Amino acid sequence: MKLAVDLQAFEDRIGHHFARPEFLVRALTHGSVSSPTRADNQRLEFLGDRVLGLVMAEALLKSDTSASEGQLAPRFNALVRKEACAEVAREIDLGAVLKLGRSEMMSGGRRKQALLGDAMEAVIAAVYRDAGFEVARAMILRLWGKRITTVEADARDAKTVLQEWAQARGLQPPKYSQIKRSGPDHAPEFTIEAQLSTGGTAQATAGSKRQAEQSAAKALLDQVGGAD
Repeated sequence: MKLAVDLQAFEDRIGHHFARPEFLVRALTHGSVSSPTRADNQRLEFLGDRVLGLVMAEALLKSDTSASEGQLAPRFNALVRKEACAEVAREIDLGAVLKLGRSEMMSGGRRKQALLGDAMEAVIAAVYRDAGFEVARAMILRLWGKRITTVEADARDAKTVLQEWAQARGLQPPKYSQIKRSGPDHAPEFTIEAQLSTGGTAQATAGSKRQAEQSAAKALLDQVGGAD
């Protein structure tokens, strides 16, 4: 199987040339364009998430030999969450080679955080299946780069920070409500509102409820100055 020129260029960007190019093709195939004879990347995404997790756990233990589990856990979460995967995906222009259905392309699928994050995990699994763990680890460490050593020592997510901010002021925990769901089933968009018992609110839209909740929490933190 010979890869198209754009996929060969993508191999150059990730620093791995596939002995079995079909792994890469599958990793880049979104569910909107799959068929009975053309598998999508969901199973590879599942595997890639686990490979990434192991690599990051090892890397964090090595980079800070004195950190406690309580300190390592939020750093780990910051490095493996979909947002981080999507950020890396944008840096290697993964969106340009994603295989998407027409409706997904029309709705800006190549720029969607959820799709990019999922595909990045699938690419990791593709490299793992093609060449083994050591090669996959080397690629991950190269692509994540300084993120591993510069990840904030206190890398708590926005929902955690907002809840602690509220509790420190004697307020009830923030509430999160789904305001709207739109888009097709394979690529939904959720609008979530975060609300404090003081009445302060903020809304955000993302490709998953978790991402929308995190973004709404961050927006509310920005309003109240709790992120400082």
